[in-house]
Amino acid sequence: MSISVADCHNDLLLAVRYQRERGERDPFGDYWLPQLREGNVKLQVLPVSTEEQYVGEGALRRALLLFEEARRIADEHSADVAIVESAAELDAVLDSGRIALLLAIEGAEPVGHSLELIDAFWRAGVRMTSLSWNRRTMMADGVAETDTGGRLTTLGVDAVKRMEQLRMVVDVSHLSKRGFFHLAEVAERPFIASHSSCDAVHAHPRNLDDEQLTVMRETGSLLCVNAFGPFLDPEATVDSYIDHVEHALERLGGEGVAFGTDFIKDTAEVIDPVFTGLLVSLDEIAHTDGLVRPADFRSLTARLASRIGEPAARAVAAENLVSFLRTALP
Repeated sequence: MSISVADCHNDLLLAVRYQRERGERDPFGDYWLPQLREGNVKLQVLPVSTEEQYVGEGALRRALLLFEEARRIADEHSADVAIVESAAELDAVLDSGRIALLLAIEGAEPVGHSLELIDAFWRAGVRMTSLSWNRRTMMADGVAETDTGGRLTTLGVDAVKRMEQLRMVVDVSHLSKRGFFHLAEVAERPFIASHSSCDAVHAHPRNLDDEQLTVMRETGSLLCVNAFGPFLDPEATVDSYIDHVEHALERLGGEGVAFGTDFIKDTAEVIDPVFTGLLVSLDEIAHTDGLVRPADFRSLTARLASRIGEPAARAVAAENLVSFLRTALP
């Protein structure tokens, strides 16, 4: 049994950029492509986030460099991967046997206060954006802004409207709880949580509670379950991850749940020395046992099928995210 995978969150662009800067010629081809193939990944969303030292005007430059890295990957490995910008391109790439790559922004720092940059990023191929990471942006508060817990700013509301006009997918992962509900009031199209888990299974500020999951179901939105250990369980395993998937299925239904694994271990090993004092040390992170990189998808999907049945496992592993994007993209 071989189950295809569509994953809504992997920060590998950041890793590849640092590896290139250190002199590695082809880190994507040497490591990440074999990993994706081993995991039977057919679609990978590639977000660009802003490291702490680039917050502010440097965020735009950093985002452009990372998106250029994605284009370089696509050029150098055109027989294996392709960036997709529309539903038709998504289907064509999947039919060709190549891996579809979809570009995203995690936290709107690169946009700053210039709404026109949403259009610029759209023209550059970005098809998914979240308004905040954990910290505050000019558009919204992230989950770490516990003293404010703010709703969207006027700019954030306008950004959601413009993204929907363009048919850029709006991502609510990392958004504060009040911001989530404000966005749900404003949004006229289904949105996505690209990498979030379930607070009812394990309480964590980054997880979504059942009230939020109910809103997602009512709006036809999609929850992509995060595999980062601290969000799942103090001693997270593959079964811990599936516990979150099962709860999400109960709350959102069979078409409302997908993968958004947020594999960070290998990326953190590359960038941790550069970010001394800014990233949590690997020694302090309890990664999910048996689920830390794309090659682990094969064992995950096999275990998922044994717990929820093969048809449901295929839907969660790939079909739901692909179907959502077919409808969402132009």
